[in-house]
Amino acid sequence: MATVTVKNMPDELYKQLKLVAEKNRRSINSEIIVCIENAVTGRRIKPDEMLENARRLRQLTAGNLISNDEFNQAKAEGRL
Repeated sequence: MATVTVKNMPDELYKQLKLVAEKNRRSINSEIIVCIENAVTGRRIKPDEMLENARRLRQLTAGNLISNDEFNQAKAEGRL
């Protein structure tokens, strides 16, 4: 695989990239690859594909029920 070095990235852009990577649970390197792929391929997710992904996720998490209190606590912790 090829290696690319990004020079002179503004500090603010790096901070934003780091935040987005954390939200997506990716490394900064992986987030950069995703950003480049999206910019280059312009691939948009089709509604049917998005629906299928949602259904698959629902099946994977069906046995992991949480209460509203647990959900709200996790949501609040994620905003810190």
